[in-house]
Amino acid sequence: MSKSVLIADDEPNIVISLEFLLEQAGYRTRVAHDGQDALEAIQRQPPDLVLLDVMMPNLSGYDLCQKIRENPAWQHMRIVMLTAKGREVEVSKGLALGADAYITKPFSTQELLAQVRDLLADR
Repeated sequence: MSKSVLIADDEPNIVISLEFLLEQAGYRTRVAHDGQDALEAIQRQPPDLVLLDVMMPNLSGYDLCQKIRENPAWQHMRIVMLTAKGREVEVSKGLALGADAYITKPFSTQELLAQVRDLLADR
């Protein structure tokens, strides 16, 4: 069975390209356009990995990352933060909240796909 990825991002162009890239690589994808929608999608059906934008309406990526890590049932879930915020303090915050990886925009699609494969390889 293929692994599932939730794409949580409010930029339609990024969502479209990520969805295409991941589906071509064999992953099942779902999309959430804001943090609250992402949380509800996770509650309904936890994915194997979340691609999580930091700056989203209703609930930030940082807040969502923290909520995921606070739930023992979701400890297996991998989190890759995608953001234009690439300062060291922001990267440190994302990793401290429990993100498995932090990738800044613009990003290489091949780098992102390699990161997703690495994180899901042992799952």
